[in-house]
Amino acid sequence: FLPITLFIYFYLSKKKLVNLSTGFLAFASLFFYSWWNIFYLPLILISVSINYLVSLLITKSKLSKKTLLISGIIFNISLLSYFKYTDFFLQNFNVLFNSDYSLLSITLPLAISFFTFQQIAYLADSYKGQVSDRSFLNYIVFVTFFPQLIAGPIVHHKEMMPQFTKISNKVLSYKNIYLGVFIFSMGLFKKVVIADTFAIWAINGFDVLDKLHLIEAWATSLSYTFQLYFDFSGYTDMAIGAALLFNIKLPLNFNSPYKSTNIRDFWRRWHITLSRFLRDYIYIPMGGNKKGNFRLYGNLLTTFLIGGLWHGAGWTFILWGLLHGFAIIIHRTWCVLGLSLNKYLAWFITFNFINFSWIFFRAESFDDAIKVIRGMLGFSGIVSPIFFKSFIDLLNYEEIKFGDVYSNFNSDSEISIWVLMAFIACLFFKNSNQIIDTDTLSNKKIVLIVFMFSISLMHFNKNIDFIYFNF
Repeated sequence: FLPITLFIYFYLSKKKLVNLSTGFLAFASLFFYSWWNIFYLPLILISVSINYLVSLLITKSKLSKKTLLISGIIFNISLLSYFKYTDFFLQNFNVLFNSDYSLLSITLPLAISFFTFQQIAYLADSYKGQVSDRSFLNYIVFVTFFPQLIAGPIVHHKEMMPQFTKISNKVLSYKNIYLGVFIFSMGLFKKVVIADTFAIWAINGFDVLDKLHLIEAWATSLSYTFQLYFDFSGYTDMAIGAALLFNIKLPLNFNSPYKSTNIRDFWRRWHITLSRFLRDYIYIPMGGNKKGNFRLYGNLLTTFLIGGLWHGAGWTFILWGLLHGFAIIIHRTWCVLGLSLNKYLAWFITFNFINFSWIFFRAESFDDAIKVIRGMLGFSGIVSPIFFKSFIDLLNYEEIKFGDVYSNFNSDSEISIWVLMAFIACLFFKNSNQIIDTDTLSNKKIVLIVFMFSISLMHFNKNIDFIYFNF
């Protein structure tokens, strides 16, 4: 799909059929979206059409701009709520009122959370008079551009639509082809080699085993922490790489987030475009930090609560959002008091909080989360490698057992090696943004591209889902 689309797009552009090439890119993106389930194609077309119409009315109609904006937002939130939150609402309604309403078991349309937020931002910018390009064709490409359609980044019209009309972007760039293939291969490697390897251990710990001893529990939580990072950042790299092939630069979405030394720094590095949306279109409109401390803390909690709900319809996601909201409040209070920490200790605390909070993000239920947390605290037993036996016997710790610490994972020391290598990759390697800014073509990098792509192809048989598929 990708090489065929790329060839036709630039062939039409070379023939100076600019509108036709843009139209073809829109068609290809909708074809890409339809491949999973063509029955949801009308949904995205209706969403795009209505949002575009509302944005036109906001700028040109004599009707109340605020009323039109609110109506557009209600339409988008209603669409998202029906598909994503109806069953969650029914479940809780049944529990609260002891009723027995049947769940609708609605299949979540692909990418609905992403294109909904993207279009809400477009309506808000139209209301502020910040939209100049009114081409319906460019708008369709802006919303449906296939490299970032499925899981972001959540882009703004002002950083994307001008790129689709820029004449120089219609000419094939060999530098961007090289960088695009390099970053795409890196993202593919992250996803199918690294993330999917960690996924096996995360699934085993969260979903299969009934009880986890200390080391198993930590292996489970760290496996998911790294699975999530390499899965999502891998997809983002693939999106950035694929977009570069078309001479389109997507905004930075990850900036080595596990290097963060405080929770605020983390949210400036992790899923940056979502953080930007939550700040610009939820936190600031609610008053931000301009209404006193009480409102400030309420705005922060509300923003992160919405961020949690956006990720999934479940109480575990809500708790995850609230945990980060409270963490931001604690950090802000810490800074106001003028307190500070050693940077290594600050990193250690920040990373462990993030690792702890991901447990609720991943767990199917609170029972699963508690199972992992109990194990991490040592409440479900401790198994130590046999070579520590003589040392531990001297300390007279009789409750510690000895043996293969990863026997339930059908693994030996492999997990420990993978976790160590993941730490090194996250803390010391260049991220994709740094590669785009600094790297040039070389034979060594060409060999690396071939290696990463070849190894990735060999791992396709794992067949593990992409985490953000249903967000």
